[in-house]
Amino acid sequence: MKSIKKIAAIIALTTVSFGSMAAEIGTVTATGGTLSGLEAHLAEKAAAAGATSYKIIEASGNNQLHGTAILYKE
Repeated sequence: MKSIKKIAAIIALTTVSFGSMAAEIGTVTATGGTLSGLEAHLAEKAAAAGATSYKIIEASGNNQLHGTAILYKE
């Protein structure tokens, strides 16, 4: 009987953990003259797309920076 209660508790906790994870809703790209400018453009586009968070996965360039971010929504 104790093992059934433990299994039920584990399933319940696992369901809660997966339920609170953010879902990936897409990507955005942007350009900027500085790294902070690029980040600001990516944040602006993420907010416009309805994302609750974003992760910058790429930033490169010399005089003009290009970046990509993955968007998430909880």
